[in-house]
Amino acid sequence: MINVQLPDGSVRSFEQAISVGGVAASIGAGLAKAALAGKVDGKLVDTSFSIDHDVKLEIVTEKHPDALDIVRHSSAHLLAQATQRLFPGAQVTIGPVVDNGFYYDFAYDRAFTPDDLQKIEAEMAKIVAEALPVQRSVMGKDDAIAFFKDKGELFKAEIIDDIIPPGEEISLYGQGEWIDLCRGPHVPNTNKLGAFKLMKVAGAYWRGDSKNQQLQRVYGTAWLNKKDLQAYLTQLEEAEKRDHRKLGKQLDLFHMQDEAPGLVFWHPKGWALWQQVEQYMRRVYRENGYQEVRGPQILDRTLWEKSGHWENFQDNMFTTHSENRDYAVKPMNCPGHVQIYNHGLHSYRELPLRYGEFGACHRNEPSGALHGIMRVRGFTQDDGHIFCTEDQIQSEVMAFIALLRCVYRDFGFTEILYKLSTRPEKRVGSDEIWDKAELALKTALESDGIDYQLQPGEGAFYGPKIEFTLKDAIGRLWQCGTVQVDFSMPSRLGAEYVAEDSSRRVPVMLHRAILGSLERFIGILIENHAGALPAWLAPVQAVVMGITDAQAEYVSQVTKSLSDQEFRVTSDLRNEKVGYKIREHTLMKVPFLLVAGEREKETGSISVRRRTGEDLGVMPLAAFVDLLRRELAERASAVPITH
Repeated sequence: MINVQLPDGSVRSFEQAISVGGVAASIGAGLAKAALAGKVDGKLVDTSFSIDHDVKLEIVTEKHPDALDIVRHSSAHLLAQATQRLFPGAQVTIGPVVDNGFYYDFAYDRAFTPDDLQKIEAEMAKIVAEALPVQRSVMGKDDAIAFFKDKGELFKAEIIDDIIPPGEEISLYGQGEWIDLCRGPHVPNTNKLGAFKLMKVAGAYWRGDSKNQQLQRVYGTAWLNKKDLQAYLTQLEEAEKRDHRKLGKQLDLFHMQDEAPGLVFWHPKGWALWQQVEQYMRRVYRENGYQEVRGPQILDRTLWEKSGHWENFQDNMFTTHSENRDYAVKPMNCPGHVQIYNHGLHSYRELPLRYGEFGACHRNEPSGALHGIMRVRGFTQDDGHIFCTEDQIQSEVMAFIALLRCVYRDFGFTEILYKLSTRPEKRVGSDEIWDKAELALKTALESDGIDYQLQPGEGAFYGPKIEFTLKDAIGRLWQCGTVQVDFSMPSRLGAEYVAEDSSRRVPVMLHRAILGSLERFIGILIENHAGALPAWLAPVQAVVMGITDAQAEYVSQVTKSLSDQEFRVTSDLRNEKVGYKIREHTLMKVPFLLVAGEREKETGSISVRRRTGEDLGVMPLAAFVDLLRRELAERASAVPITH
């Protein structure tokens, strides 16, 4: 008998080998129809996979967490088949799953056009309607090379020759007349697909090497159902409206230009926004026991060698040479903070010692990876490092998580995703230390009742970490904060403290950031709020306008009075109709629009409108000041001291 244990603990017994689909059918016709794949003893397989011994089995349906990747992988094959039906001379290369979809690279003698993509998408729909069974087969390496060469698929033959060991069987998947090299698994039938859309075509080099032939990469998105697909397309439309690059130009916040690739030119309004973010975080540092420090921009190569960065990160570092010495512009702040810590002998009584820095870093990112202010070569981190004992790890991490949540809430983010990354295969430090570090992070999360995703083996070589991901107003995810436990760098760079027994010990170093790159976080803020930043962050909080020139002096007085009270206010004295001014400043996302006519001038009042169009009526200037102060105070500005 073959015993198959299901997720609910029940066991089904069969007298002979049975497929995953057969097990599903034995449970019920509905499950058999819904089955996309199976998971046998933790390994994803096709529904045709034969079970010939006792196993644990999960039937993968749309509700299973692995279902979406399987649908997207199968949709990539659908794309390739449709393309080769319409363009028989096209060679297929690779077609992996990526975030929100898939792509396939093709070699073809002319560029695909938007009209071509529409035709391919229509052909994909036809293949879905044909309900072609998807069938797996195997072939020896030499036979597979000959098979694909005979089909004119020279790229596939090259892949097999280069990466498949001699004597190993190769997995192939076919649907109708089309077949491809693939590990799988795939859906059992093309009729399981249908919620997809082709998005764009871009250039790509064969095997990622610019020396090789240039290919065409067709991107698509695929979802489990048409409702999810439409929600994603709507999100993309909304994201386009919120693009921080467009809003940065529209709101006159910043610009970038070819003479400084990956670097930002901040305009006065953009720098005002930056300062609000930085000064807020500086206050967070001050109120939570961090001592602000500042390290040099350029450090000698020998220090980067000791820290391990020269060996592992050199290609991303900007380097220079002077007086027979090699230097690097810092890509991160950690080694500098250790140098500050080392400048003096520390007792266990001083720990934990918390350093914070708004550290300007530079990394030589590939030009193709640059994206507005979200991905740059020069950036500033709200960087912090905590030097502590092993026994203090958990309490420091708990305090940091509490602080991080308060900060995110103030910036308008209330939904946070947590991921715990544990020890990788290649690591430094004893298992005992790793046990203690991982337990401290795990306990810190669970003591707050935080649900988290475990990422086994994804920790840094020096220690485990927690990653914090924000969900924005339209449902996109942004990984920003992190806290990492480091046993390696303090030792490599000679950090010590005097323990209670007078021995010298190496402190644990916690790397932590809340915002991450300030440039990137400001880009996230702009997109999250669609440029309509809350009043406490807005570069200009109010603009004062007169109806005619007769109110010019009063407008100037009101502007000065508000500015003297440290509000960010400008005046608009242009000889334009007030309706035109209101529309223009509404487009500039100014929170409050203040209008003064003769009546306001005579009574010392002001007419107040919000950028949303809400008319708050005429009120004394002092009443508006109270209103604005209350609005600014709505942010939970009193970040609690967590230490």
